[in-house]
Order: sequence, then C-alpha cells, then structure tokens
Amino acid sequence: MEKVCVTTKVPITNIEGSVNFPCPQCNEEIVRSGKARAIAARYTCPKCGFTGPN
Repeated sequence: MEKVCVTTKVPITNIEGSVNFPCPQCNEEIVRSGKARAIAARYTCPKCGFTGPN
C-alpha cells in the first residue's frame, strides 16, 4: 500500500523531504510530505486526534 500524507492526502512516493514517524501520543504512523513539512502545515493523527507541529 502506498503511503499518503495525512495533511495533503497526496502519495509521498518520490517526494523529497517526506517522512513517516510514530505519533508522540499513541505511536500510530504519521506520514508527512516534504511540502507539508516545508510550510509547517498542521497534521492530525488519524487514530488519537493528536495535532502538531507544536
């Protein structure tokens, strides 16, 4: 399954600067595109509702 940014809903394949990391609150995987990170777009964990960046 292709990973999709939780903010922009865009597949992150071949997007420079994209990352995935565990949610600080529940450890669910968070996927962020390079573009969402560059503009510091807010994300929400799909499992617990944690929001970042803080």
